[in-house]
Amino acid sequence: MPADKKRRPVLVQVETPNLIPERDLGKMPVLQAEHLGIDFGGLTAVDDFNIAMGRTEISGLIGPNGAGKTTIFNLLTNVYRPTRGTVLLDGYDTAGKSVAEVNHMGIARTFQNIRLFSKMTVEENVLVGFGSQMKTHLFADMLRLPSHWRQEAEFREKARELLDIFDMRRFAETEAGNLPYGAQRRLEILRALATSPKVLLLDEPAAGMNPAETEELMENIQRIRDEFQIAILLIEHDMSLVMGVCEVVGVLDYGRIIAKGTPEEIQNDPKVIEAYLGKQGVK
Repeated sequence: MPADKKRRPVLVQVETPNLIPERDLGKMPVLQAEHLGIDFGGLTAVDDFNIAMGRTEISGLIGPNGAGKTTIFNLLTNVYRPTRGTVLLDGYDTAGKSVAEVNHMGIARTFQNIRLFSKMTVEENVLVGFGSQMKTHLFADMLRLPSHWRQEAEFREKARELLDIFDMRRFAETEAGNLPYGAQRRLEILRALATSPKVLLLDEPAAGMNPAETEELMENIQRIRDEFQIAILLIEHDMSLVMGVCEVVGVLDYGRIIAKGTPEEIQNDPKVIEAYLGKQGVK
């Protein structure tokens, strides 16, 4: 057994347990960050970021452009190594892990700029997400032994079941680069789900979507949470999506959280209105 599996999980004290949904109270938060920060040269990009997510919580992170939102996603997934602070997944410290190892631990993400394999089919893109779960030996794959074909058939069916979530099975054989923009965003979410995450990080999932697509996305985010029983943290500028689907919203400004609360509380917080939402607030 790997050494990190033998260590007991560490529980970080949750400063605001009332923000965790009631259904998740009494359970260890699935994702925790304590006093997380990063400096680039003499510039502090993120400072004293704290989060404790319930195991089936949907949360949002909002803020002006350049506030540090994507940098936080990069810290949570170890794309960037923090200057200070701790990230725990299921109580296990992610320090020193590679991006792939953090993904295997249970954090998956999408990107603001879509990163699909454009020349591969829709189904093949989802199969890439299943890669770490495939168990046949390279020898069996090279010789195309029966175990190889059984596994391939199993995961192709799993891929198509995932595609059904966004009604995309009919596009299974289509090259990903030929999909409309909104469909490419949905495919990226499905590929992330194929890694069997405990936490799904969505970086502006509604970007480029029309209002009808955004409404459908809102329903599907809730469906994903319910069916997969995972936590979802999203960055988004579309306030209708954030306020419609998130249970907890954090507001970031100049790399620091300036407010955290329910959507209703955030809409009426004077600091938020001044820093981000505008004097008229959110309609």
